[in-house]
Amino acid sequence: MRRTGTTRRGALTATGATVLGATLAGCGGDDGREDSTMADARAAAAQVESTLRLTAATTSRELLVQYDQVVKAYPATAAGLTPLRDAVRAHTTALSQGEGGTLPLSHPPATDAKAAVRELATAERRTADAHAATLLKAPPELARLLASIAAAGAAHAYLLTEMAKETSS
Repeated sequence: MRRTGTTRRGALTATGATVLGATLAGCGGDDGREDSTMADARAAAAQVESTLRLTAATTSRELLVQYDQVVKAYPATAAGLTPLRDAVRAHTTALSQGEGGTLPLSHPPATDAKAAVRELATAERRTADAHAATLLKAPPELARLLASIAAAGAAHAYLLTEMAKETSS
């Protein structure tokens, strides 16, 4: 059964055709205006990528703070959460490219370990969804990174949901 409506593949094909058309149309003249226009376009694209990276890194950093809060409040969860927290730290580092700092602790985790792990699973889903939404606006290299991080976040959410079932209150 064929899907109706706009698909991601269709949108990417249309975008690629538009970019190709614009590139071919830009190959005709040889005046200085085109050079400055291309430089302006590159600068704008770099600014967009920088903004998207900063937003995604902040989102991942907030998730990392939540992991730290849960581990600090419920040390018994550390064994299960540490590998996931380390992966989120690596994602944050990859997105921030060495920039950024720490965020203050937001709100205390839930009153019991099971609820805290469930909240963490919800935060992972929310973060994965945010990265997936951002990748649609990102240049190719950043889009691949965000897709990978979003997939890892979805896997983390599943693992945390299962961990919450096994965690005692």
